[in-house]
Amino acid sequence: MSSGRPVRRGRFPLSLRRNPVAWERQRPTWREARPGVIAQALKGAQARPSGNWYVVGAGRDVRDDRPLARTVAGQEVVVWRDTTGRLVAGPGICPHLGAPLRDSPVRCGTLVCHWHGLALRGTAFAGWEPLPVHDDGVLVWVRLDGVGGEAPLAAPVVPVRPDLAGAVSAVYAGVGTCEPEDIVANRLDPWHGAWFHPYSFVDLTVVDTPSATGEDGFAVDVSFKLAGRLVVPVRAVFTAPEPRTVVMHITEGEGRGSVVETHATPLGPDDRGRPRTAVVEAVVAASDRAGFTVARRMTPLLRPLVRAAAGRLWRDDLAYAERRWQLRSTGRFPG
Repeated sequence: MSSGRPVRRGRFPLSLRRNPVAWERQRPTWREARPGVIAQALKGAQARPSGNWYVVGAGRDVRDDRPLARTVAGQEVVVWRDTTGRLVAGPGICPHLGAPLRDSPVRCGTLVCHWHGLALRGTAFAGWEPLPVHDDGVLVWVRLDGVGGEAPLAAPVVPVRPDLAGAVSAVYAGVGTCEPEDIVANRLDPWHGAWFHPYSFVDLTVVDTPSATGEDGFAVDVSFKLAGRLVVPVRAVFTAPEPRTVVMHITEGEGRGSVVETHATPLGPDDRGRPRTAVVEAVVAASDRAGFTVARRMTPLLRPLVRAAAGRLWRDDLAYAERRWQLRSTGRFPG
């Protein structure tokens, strides 16, 4: 496949679009966005091992006084830190009388059930068994062997990231009525970016697609829209390292090495029996420009802005993922 034009990085991080094209006059991409190509990339992702690891949420959300709680594939899970800062995870149901541990406080590294005061210190007790847990520096994962049904891995498949010490990271979380594959399929369709999200992406061209060997990489030349004609042109490569994760790596242009990771975690059915899936998206941004040092110092101010931008995109994409599931579940999805 063609490698496309090189994305050059200028002296300044921003570029001024020349002769911008109106949304309705941009080149249609529906002929290139072949359902079979997307389906094959999705199939390749689903064939890769996850080791039964699921993203629970952001590491920053594991507070000192409360556990981080999530229902994963119908299983209640809680995560907290002991007195040494080590992560502890286990079922979110008290082994005594079934109280929801998500509502219980953490005191001196011990999770204390708020119904009768049963104390859990992270070791097996009265039928409560700890779960394997992993902190990758940005996200928290738990391993649920009874849910995943795969051969377990010692650690999750964490994408290659920039050095966290020199990066800015932020995590967005949202929930949709769909299954993880609908989230992953949406991310493995890069052609929709400039049409569906014109407020964020312009001048998008897919320059490489997965090969017949089963590789799932999509290379895209695209400009991130800032304001008016100001844009940041980059080349981004989308890959799926495991069944519930899609990663966008910036390989050329401003922010080279930065990643956006999209993780889809099944939650379980809603009160109508429909599947619910959490989207947990981690943005890890880096740059070798001198000014980026200032940006890092402003990380607490930048995180809400990054989450807001991700939320705007996912408001649209979750609506599509929900529609995809609805059509699939009623046998009306094309293809």
